[in-house]
Formats: sequence, structure tokens, C-alpha cells
Amino acid sequence: MDIVILFLILLLSIPATYSAYNCQSSACDYYGIPIRFPFQLSPQQPQSCGYPGFNVHCNSQRTTVLHLPNSGDFLVKSISYRRQVIKLYDPYKCLPKRLVELNLSGSPFKAAYYQNYTLLSCPPEFETSRFTTITCLSNSTSTIVATSSMSLVNSLTTCKIFLSSLIPVSQPPQDDDGLSSDLSDNLELKWSIPNCDRCEENGGLCKIRNTTSGQPACSHEPKTGALHVFRIIALCITVPAIVTSVVMAFFICFTRGPNVNHQDAELALQSVNHSEGLDESTIESYTKVVIGESRRLPAGPNDITCPICLSDYHANETLKCIPECQHCFHSECIDEWLRRKGTCPVCRNSPSPAHVNS
Repeated sequence: MDIVILFLILLLSIPATYSAYNCQSSACDYYGIPIRFPFQLSPQQPQSCGYPGFNVHCNSQRTTVLHLPNSGDFLVKSISYRRQVIKLYDPYKCLPKRLVELNLSGSPFKAAYYQNYTLLSCPPEFETSRFTTITCLSNSTSTIVATSSMSLVNSLTTCKIFLSSLIPVSQPPQDDDGLSSDLSDNLELKWSIPNCDRCEENGGLCKIRNTTSGQPACSHEPKTGALHVFRIIALCITVPAIVTSVVMAFFICFTRGPNVNHQDAELALQSVNHSEGLDESTIESYTKVVIGESRRLPAGPNDITCPICLSDYHANETLKCIPECQHCFHSECIDEWLRRKGTCPVCRNSPSPAHVNS
């Protein structure tokens, strides 16, 4: 019980310890995208914590939202502070429509590249098996196809040009390959001011130097990733321990009376320390991957940030992936998590019985 009380004191003291730092990293959800300078999360962080034009907020689903002055709201998929890149997607699930109307004036963001796309309106019986169509723009009377290939535009004689526009893309323009696209990739935007990439590259944190000038400064204070890991471990230990202790105390006091057998009580309290995590052999069986200089991640639903410690991956770091869902994490982060909880921190799925038994 003394150990439980000690962990509770440590856990409750964390907010008090860090409350002095009004501009500490915040998020819409416990596992959400970390928001820090130059971004400012309203109303959790003061306006002075961010740079003009980098305001974000949380919607009712606790998802981070960025508002572009002339293009409306977009949901944030990820933020790379080192590369100064933000990935967005459409809350209405029709990104192609948003792309052709996109206007980045009045915002600090710009597209990495632009590609000229032609949208074609084809008959409803158009052969969709060969071409990728834009479902959200198509209807019962027309099928919409987008392509950057003029040769494909000229070859589709049964289709009419619906629109021709420069579309922001995340990769350099490709050669004329004669293919169509549904333009459903995430919208990737970059910013150059404030310029903090050198600071982040060297392991620092970019902050406001002072509220008067608004100029950024580089700080090498420890990032809050270790704090999040500690809070996860502390929660995993204390919450089950407290609940089990309360249940056992109620059972001992009100069910069996004062003459309870002390040996039985001791055995019951030992169950508090029962671990629900995976055994070491199962954890060690998961595939390890060392990131190369390109920082290319393994195939799967992964981004450039570890969901546990909320730090970006760097070259030569070791990742470990859960085979059932292909979610990847820093090896040391996921090892500690799986010793405490036998589920994936992102999707909460448990390893299949076949994998655990193997």
C-alpha cells in the first residue's frame, strides 16, 4: 500500500511540477499529435505560445483541426517539427474538391510542389477497372477522372474536360505516365517562417524568445517524451493496484468480518502485482527494424513520430513493430509498454493467441 501511495504522490505532482511552463506541449487526446511552438492549441495554450497563423483547435472527436483563412478547416494527420511539414486531410472525405479550390494566401504554409491535373467528366458506363475514379465527385450521370497526362486526356474521346488546375502534391511532378489518380493522398504543406529546422535537427526545442519581439529561440531543455512514458507506466501500475486494493478491502471488512484469515488476505493482495503484460519471449520475438538515413518507415499505418514518447524517429534508431497491426514504436518504448499492458498502444488490439503461443 505504501508503494501505491508513493506512486499516487508522484503522479499527482507531475501537473504541479510542469504547470509553471505555460507553453509546454499539449494535445487534443492522450495519444494525440503533440502541439508546441510554432503551433498554439486553443484554448489549452496561451496565444503567446505560438506564432501568428499557426493556431489549431480540437473538434468534438478530439482531433486536431487547422483552419486555413481562405480554404476552411482541415484535420491534422501529423506534424514534423524537424522537417517543418504538416500533413492534412479533409474532414468531409473529399480531398480532391478541396484541392482544386485551395487558396493558401493569408497562411504561413505553402505546398512543396504543384502538378497540373485535368479532371474529366466521363459517361457513367465508363470503364472504371482500368482507371482510378474520384468517387466523391462522381454521380449517376458522370464519372470523374483526374490525370496529369495530356496524352490520356486526348485519348479519352468520350470524356469532357471538367476542370484543369494546379494541384499541390507532396512529391516532385512525375513523367507523363498515362495514369489517373483519385487525388486522395494527404495534403502536405511546409512552412519556412519561423525557421526552426536547424534547432530541431540538433535535438533542441524552438520557443518564443520573448512575447515582445515574437522571435524564436532554440532551447535544449529535455523534451516531454520521457514525462509521457513515466505517466503511462505510473498509470498502468497505480490504477489496477488502487482498484484491486479497494475491492479487497471491501471484501475483507464487510464480507468476512474481523476474523479474516491473514494468509488468505496476503494471497489476495499478491494479485495486485499480477502483470497483464506479455512475457519477455513474446516481446523479443517482434521484428526489430533499424531506420536508415532516408528515415523510411516499415510498411503499415505508421508516421514519423513514436506514439508513446511522441518524439520523431531519427536515422540509426531501432524500431519494433507489432505483427498483428503493423504499428511501430521505439524498441525501448514498446518493450516497457508490453511488459505492463498486452495490447497495442494505438489500436488497443491484443496479439493473436497463435502468436503468443508461438
